[in-house]
Amino acid sequence: MSINKLDDMDFESKYHFSFENLIVYQKAILFGEKINKLVETFPKKEIFRLSSQFSRAADSIAANISEGSASSDANFNRYLKMAWDSSHECVTWNTKAYLRNYITKEQFENNRAALTEIGKMISSLSKKTKNRAVN
Repeated sequence: MSINKLDDMDFESKYHFSFENLIVYQKAILFGEKINKLVETFPKKEIFRLSSQFSRAADSIAANISEGSASSDANFNRYLKMAWDSSHECVTWNTKAYLRNYITKEQFENNRAALTEIGKMISSLSKKTKNRAVN
């Protein structure tokens, strides 16, 4: 049985997928979980608005990385672009949450730091994949 470590979130499975080794995927999974917990504190009126949009965009980052990982480099890059786009969409929802006083300045900044790191990692992986395709 394999134990997969995602920072402070352990889960066990006898099956393993190669994309789970990608640190950017692991960080994106954790970011999605963090946002899911965060939006639970938003007002009820936001359930089908900001909460839903923020959660879906955050979850889409890891989903796109995993979905494109098993295909050609060119197709993987297309999915990495979608993951990068989703991370930028999260910037908007994070800003909206802050402007509506649903999150603190510290939460706002921590989310922006995480999204900056994830975005840089996606860009780096994309460049590496593009270079591999050229060589």
